Amino acid sequence: MLAYLFGQLIGLAAKIIIGATFDAATELDAFYAANRPSETLVTILAGGILVSSFIPVFVKFLVGEDRPSAWKLASATFNLILLLTTALALLTGALAKPIVQFILGRDFSPTEQALTIELLRIQLPSVVFFSLSGIAVGILNSHQKFLIPALAPAMYQLGQILGAVFLAPTLGIHGLAWGVVIGSALAFLIQAPFLLRLGWQYTWTLGLRNPAVAEVFLLMAPRMFGAAAVQAMLWVNTLLASRYDGAVYALTLGFMMMYMAQAAIAQSTATAVMPAFSAQFAQGKIDELRHTLTAVIRAEILLSLPASAGLIVLSTPIIRFLYQRNAFTAETTRMVAWALIWYSAGLLFHSVLEVLVRAYYAMHDTKTPVFVGAAAMFLSIGLSVAFSRLFEQIDWMPHGGLALAVSVSTGLEVTTLLVVMRKRLQGLPEREIGRAFNAAALGTLSMVATLVAWQQALASAPAALTTLGGVALGAAIYGLTLILLRVPEAGAFLAAIKRRLPL
Repeated sequence: MLAYLFGQLIGLAAKIIIGATFDAATELDAFYAANRPSETLVTILAGGILVSSFIPVFVKFLVGEDRPSAWKLASATFNLILLLTTALALLTGALAKPIVQFILGRDFSPTEQALTIELLRIQLPSVVFFSLSGIAVGILNSHQKFLIPALAPAMYQLGQILGAVFLAPTLGIHGLAWGVVIGSALAFLIQAPFLLRLGWQYTWTLGLRNPAVAEVFLLMAPRMFGAAAVQAMLWVNTLLASRYDGAVYALTLGFMMMYMAQAAIAQSTATAVMPAFSAQFAQGKIDELRHTLTAVIRAEILLSLPASAGLIVLSTPIIRFLYQRNAFTAETTRMVAWALIWYSAGLLFHSVLEVLVRAYYAMHDTKTPVFVGAAAMFLSIGLSVAFSRLFEQIDWMPHGGLALAVSVSTGLEVTTLLVVMRKRLQGLPEREIGRAFNAAALGTLSMVATLVAWQQALASAPAALTTLGGVALGAAIYGLTLILLRVPEAGAFLAAIKRRLPL
């Protein structure tokens, strides 16, 4: 969690530098629209999809102490992904002009469209590096090595900082695009030495007759469909947001701010628990899997509910404190904070979803979460159109409706998956989960009341004081409430601190 948090802080620094360096309504709209094809390819072909499909098969060989077969699987997967992503990156570069003119930047000016096409083509090599990085993450996590893979995202953000600081003065926004490529390469290279330490003996093989390789890609297939549905929703949102100056950037940054909390709270836990889920299922220990899943869901509720409320209440001072300087205006702050509010409303759902789908993948079931997720995302597309129009009619900024659509659809997705998982595991201890939710809700209400009074008292104070003081005060109130309610996780946390304190 600390490694993920470090990565998010580096990412925060990157976004501050980027927001202060480039114009939000032109350059950054073009940059983030150009980033969409690369992100789509990485999401569909690598990233979490590859890791979640690769780990259960790879772990089976490790549990059976068949390391030669494990390394053959790793080599074949590496080679196939390398060839596939390279070919698709080249094809996307060739089709960049119609992709921008007719889909991503249809409402951009001709100048913005030309810039978007250039930035899109520059960023495409990152697809290959991210895909290879995904395989490295899967191998290291399967060996219970989590720290270095968790630091890889920080390398990506560091690359963007290098691009913005050192390349942008000469290359402008193109320097930031090259920073994306540098960062993706660093994300893979930081992990490579640790792969060698594990004894990986790379071989050139495609494993076309290897049943384990086929199993990995069969597990990937449904998830690729689901990821494609998610990306379709994001492309639609980009298209809808391109009608409003600065909305693409506002949505992107608002989501990234929510994602910072989600990564620290949920991704770290989900990454660490995935090999445990896989081993428990492989050994037939369903009771242990149920217990582990319940404990993790409780943790996600206790952490994400107050984080969601805090981001909503402090949205404007947070954005003003972190970003509002130079090219980042007060109007940009207003637009980003508005997106952050509606994305943060779904933080609890995003956090639980991150862990819940790992349990399905560990059980070698990629179809259920994928088809449920795909249905939710197609619903989100319809909600995006409906909510943006509704917001516009009631004189609210329409891009907030696009963010709300994501939160609502994710909530429906999590609810459906929980119902199915409950049947799959022959029940979940609802009372344990419910007690965690009730305690978190009571603590969050106390925290929100305190933060509202805090903001009113410091209405004219600097944003730094409102933000930092509010975060500290809110965390203290929430933590104290959990202690008074004798929540087990709070007691365990205090006990762990006491054990580490010098006598």
